[in-house]
Amino acid sequence: MNTELLYIEDDREIGTFVVQHLRSSGYEVKWLRSGEQAVEQAEGCKLVILDVMLPGLDGFTVGQRLKKAMPGLPILMLSARTAIDDKLQGLQFADDYVTKPFHPDELTARIEVLLRRSGNHAPEALQVKHLLVHERENRIVNGETGEEILLSGKQFHIFNYLLRHLGQIMTKEQIYESVWGEPYLEGDKTLMVHIRYLREKIEKDPAAPAIIETVRGIGYRVRA
Repeated sequence: MNTELLYIEDDREIGTFVVQHLRSSGYEVKWLRSGEQAVEQAEGCKLVILDVMLPGLDGFTVGQRLKKAMPGLPILMLSARTAIDDKLQGLQFADDYVTKPFHPDELTARIEVLLRRSGNHAPEALQVKHLLVHERENRIVNGETGEEILLSGKQFHIFNYLLRHLGQIMTKEQIYESVWGEPYLEGDKTLMVHIRYLREKIEKDPAAPAIIETVRGIGYRVRA
């Protein structure tokens, strides 16, 4: 949880698709459209996903700068170039090289391998009060009883969104638009109903919630 990746890709369509997939897999993603600020923006990130074809500085130059500044930071190259010379050039500094087109699950699997190898892999489970959240497996377990807590898709997405912003107050508009992908209409009770059902499943006492806190007039938050 809270594993931040730096993604450098100038193609808007590909970038949007990859970012959505990575975020749905539980990663925080910082997306740059060029490599000029890569070194500064990589600060605090656990891994870099770097496209070769970029405006201005090409991916090879950006990757070399990143590796020089941060030798321990894993770099995963993405490229439509399949020539062996390009791969060899990339692998002089990159830790892995994936050719386009690629399946998003393959990308996620390769990221997992690089994070484990570098020691930057997120914990197997995040503990929130009595809950153990296994985000990679979309699974929540009551740590006191060992029982799995089954959530609907929307309930899990709401809880996952709040967990990705642990300790932050998130507005109803932010949560709704992230989970449903459409603008929130003032007065809509859909989110409130889902939160109520979610609390009935995860809270010890849904009438006095200790996990999902209501911030009156604003929204909700999960305390660390």
